[in-house]
Amino acid sequence: MNRDTSGMVGRSWKGLAAAACLLAATSASATPVLVVDADSHKVLYQEDAGVPWYPASTTKLMTALVTFEALRSGEVMLTTPVTLSRNASKQAFLESGLTFGRTMTLEDSLFATITASANDVAVALAETVASDEVSFVRRMNETAARLGMTGTHFTSPNGLFDKNNYTTARDLAILGLEVDRLFPEYRRFFLASSVKIDGKEIKSNNQLLTRFRGTVGMKTGFLCASGRNYVGLAERDDRRVMVVMMGATTERERNERSAQYLTQAFDGRLSSDAGPVETLQNRKDVAPQDMRLLLCTDQSVAYEASRNALYPMGLPGNETYLRDDIPEQVHLIRTWPNENVSDVPIPVRRPS
Repeated sequence: MNRDTSGMVGRSWKGLAAAACLLAATSASATPVLVVDADSHKVLYQEDAGVPWYPASTTKLMTALVTFEALRSGEVMLTTPVTLSRNASKQAFLESGLTFGRTMTLEDSLFATITASANDVAVALAETVASDEVSFVRRMNETAARLGMTGTHFTSPNGLFDKNNYTTARDLAILGLEVDRLFPEYRRFFLASSVKIDGKEIKSNNQLLTRFRGTVGMKTGFLCASGRNYVGLAERDDRRVMVVMMGATTERERNERSAQYLTQAFDGRLSSDAGPVETLQNRKDVAPQDMRLLLCTDQSVAYEASRNALYPMGLPGNETYLRDDIPEQVHLIRTWPNENVSDVPIPVRRPS
């Protein structure tokens, strides 16, 4: 008996077309990954490590480095007060709960900036270290140039979206390695899993701190335009490995994939002939990809499903790489009002 299969064929072609579109979107959004031996700087694995990307809050690693250098030179001290200016208190995505004029020590502001990723505190910290935010950002870019971060440009100390605030996985690895090499005495700023600011708890988004043995830090970041980024360092059995991942879709994907790469590196299952991380080339022929369409619109459900299929670890019925149970490290922050803070904008010097 003959069957009319025209409807079936039509539905089949529609399904294939939808699958092809999703595959094209997924391929177009291949996201950078870089795994590096922290002692030798040898690249163990990399995907598009030189492709420019929006750093989001991983920008704050450079904010921390510039601040650490100012501490070492004696420009500021850990006890130096950091006060939220009007400019700082107007930053987007505030979670600190702080208002104009609230003050904390510079030490506490580093914890708030790194652990809680507080955008307002990052700006207040920058204004304390330098004469103003613009001057601090200039230092950030000068430091990036000094380190050979040839694919990086910063426009703020907190990493809020700006098309001119970009970096690469290669450059972030170089930055993270330099922070760890130069300032081992400040490693504690990256180990806290949460802070309490005047009693309000804000947890780090770095789940590896409490679920992956040996994690040292360092920084997470998220914007719709960037996806979920990660710069992490872990050590086991006298070996230290750094992983940089950009553009993860969910926190589960970011945490699980980072832990997977670290596990594979510690097990000796990653190798590459790419040489030292410094010899990787940054791509200057492409612009940073804007992930907003895939992550923060009605397309996000299908895109997330495709990524879950690629990276199912941690989902029900799949293995997880976050197997450890590590006690939390909570840093307490107390603030006070600064009644002498001026609400008058700092005048801009007239060009000579």
